Amino acid sequence: MPIAVVDNHTHLDIEREGHPVDVADALAKARAVGVDRVVQIGCDLPGARQTVEMIDTYAAMLGGVALHPNEVPGLAESGSLVAAYAEIETLAAHPRVRVVGETGLDYYRTGPEGRDVQHESFRWHIDLAKRLGKALQIHDRDAHDDVLRILEEEGAPNSTVLHCFSGDLQMAQTCAERGYYLSFAGTVTFKNAHGLRDALSVTPLDRLLVETDAPYLTPHPHRGAINAPHLIPLTVRAMAATLGVAVPTLCQALSENSERVYGPW
Repeated sequence: MPIAVVDNHTHLDIEREGHPVDVADALAKARAVGVDRVVQIGCDLPGARQTVEMIDTYAAMLGGVALHPNEVPGLAESGSLVAAYAEIETLAAHPRVRVVGETGLDYYRTGPEGRDVQHESFRWHIDLAKRLGKALQIHDRDAHDDVLRILEEEGAPNSTVLHCFSGDLQMAQTCAERGYYLSFAGTVTFKNAHGLRDALSVTPLDRLLVETDAPYLTPHPHRGAINAPHLIPLTVRAMAATLGVAVPTLCQALSENSERVYGPW
């Protein structure tokens, strides 16, 4: 990249092909292509603990911790949700944890019977982000209307990010009007993602972020392979082409937006 950018959402705690990630190597490869900072997201208790360990080790990394919406129904059923909330709150207070997330709603993997506890958890995480003064990162899968409704009812934190944005043009406009940030992943490069590129096209530059969601959502032409932060340039170039802006212009905006949301590394 002509100007260094941030991978706004990655999971370097998740094993690739059954092997732990070589975090130092992943960060070095990213830095070599102009991705000099990452936000590492731990979205269950083991991942959140590991995230705090990693951000104490690597200066290029800030962290986010939360209970993913798909984790919450099982924790509630086992009677361990309250204790899990308490541990997440403790971990989130770490000064290099700048994000509460990913939290939100997922109606794809969790059926109607799990929605009430997902709603409760989402509201709890929103409140935690506001109490701690942290950014909020939202997972939204097949739940656009309820995500927007709950954010409106609870009052969104000052920095609210729709991670791996998957809404349409109208939702993008609504989010921008409310001051939310939209983070686009490798999905925006997929040949059939016309609606997603339409949503990107109406998002102001000062509301944009970019991410891998690694090891998932690898951008074209490597779709189906394991994703990693060093592949961010493929997504950035596709975003610039959709927006009709020069790559350096977009990189500058992405870098500035990341610092505005998360603070200095």
